[in-house]
Amino acid sequence: MQRYFVKPQQMTDSVVRITGDDVSHIVKVMRSEPGDEIICCNGEGRDVKAVIEGLGPDEVTARITEEDLPIREMPVYVTIAQGLPKGDKMELVIQKGTELGAFSFLPFTSQRTIVKLDDKKEKKRLERWQKIAKEAAEQSHRSRIPAIENVHNWEQLLARASGFDYALFAYEKEEGSLALALERIPAGSSILLIIGPEGGFEEQEALAAEESGMMRVSLGRRILRTETAALYGLSCVSYQFER
Repeated sequence: MQRYFVKPQQMTDSVVRITGDDVSHIVKVMRSEPGDEIICCNGEGRDVKAVIEGLGPDEVTARITEEDLPIREMPVYVTIAQGLPKGDKMELVIQKGTELGAFSFLPFTSQRTIVKLDDKKEKKRLERWQKIAKEAAEQSHRSRIPAIENVHNWEQLLARASGFDYALFAYEKEEGSLALALERIPAGSSILLIIGPEGGFEEQEALAAEESGMMRVSLGRRILRTETAALYGLSCVSYQFER
């Protein structure tokens, strides 16, 4: 059953009003008709089943028929801090990371980051990344769309770490495994998982991360590509908290 996200104010006790690009998707792509069932989410934990009643050029209305649908969110809130990779790898991280349950994404630059974005490019990238997250959230039946934060520099990322219950710094020279670190984290925690860009981190960055309170962790015996590392980390979190 197709899933659509709406703003909280578009969902009343009995009716959902869908606007924007989703109207075209319902009418022209899905070729839906009155009586068809859909799932609607307000992004704040309310997921409902609804029956389409009205199809207009700018708005689709649906009558709510069922509440309290199963919530498919992770029992922890994982933000992937991803060192900006080359090409379209960030799109892959966001798409698959959303499917795997990431709460949000925080792109950042560090010493070995190759990609440089000016304000105009960053705005366009953020808009595209947010659209990818929305589509992936719909496809994977998420109850919320992960937020994509503005690009941070290294110092800004270090400052953000204290705002999380746990900040895990993935480092190839570390021996303590991510799995062991996750065993000490309770459900309901907010987790920042930091993944470096191509080429990884400089030694002084690793030291600065540790001094800022981050926990250095290993992602295994093999060296992973940056886009693989984020997905591996989310898979470990899912295994630990959803088995």
